[in-house]
Amino acid sequence: MFTIGDFARLGRVSVRMLRHYDGIGLLRPAAVDPHTGYRFYRAEQLRRLNRVIALKELGLTLGQVRAILDDTVEVAELRGMLRLRRSQLEAQLAADTARLAGVEARLRMIETEGRMTSQDVVLKELPAVRVAELTGVARSYETPEISTVIQPLYPELFRRLGAAGVAPAGPGLAWYEPTGEGEAVVVHAGVTVAADPSTARDFAVVDLPPVPTAATIIHHGPMDEVGRSMQALASWLEANGWRADGYARELYLDYCPDDPAQGVTEIQLPVVARSRE
Repeated sequence: MFTIGDFARLGRVSVRMLRHYDGIGLLRPAAVDPHTGYRFYRAEQLRRLNRVIALKELGLTLGQVRAILDDTVEVAELRGMLRLRRSQLEAQLAADTARLAGVEARLRMIETEGRMTSQDVVLKELPAVRVAELTGVARSYETPEISTVIQPLYPELFRRLGAAGVAPAGPGLAWYEPTGEGEAVVVHAGVTVAADPSTARDFAVVDLPPVPTAATIIHHGPMDEVGRSMQALASWLEANGWRADGYARELYLDYCPDDPAQGVTEIQLPVVARSRE
């Protein structure tokens, strides 16, 4: 099982949201420690979470969502409702684009349930790597929050690299860390370089330490749809006796800003064996 923090990161939602869902009986934890009150979740509960988010994006109240889920709505019916909401979103301002992508991503995850495989999860050691980076702060680890912050960072980073005469020496790499204030997350947009650190530049050059063990999976398509790969990764971790040990890195093996559907990204999640706890 996963702690509420790990489950929130794997489901790309906030801890505050999960606590609220527990409080209203919409998504109860699989277990609660009677001594500490800590909540624990199972990978299979990501299915219900996906449905909650999808239905909420349709504009339904949480009470309506609970009633629908308790009656077991079929995938075809969910797909029809999401498509209706899509037509409404397309008529709104461009600012709703990110929200529409989130609806589509949750729909695809629901449609692939039962067909997802974890056979492509690979455990590996991640070597130390030097990257040039720009950073921003997202309000939480939720996909729309991350996307809004990270998307403008990469074009600006490449512009600054070009102006400084620094050529990328490898693929782009994004990683995340808590700010220490609520659920806010520092978003790091980086790219591998061979340059030496210099305070004279308008970007940072940092050395990321090695990761002893990471569970990795290849994600194909836009990062707005990374949830399906995270769900496969969560199922593998639970089935094989590992737990997440922090935020996942995103290694952009094939970065396609003009056509995100063609993107190829390796998700790298630091893990530790449960037997070591």
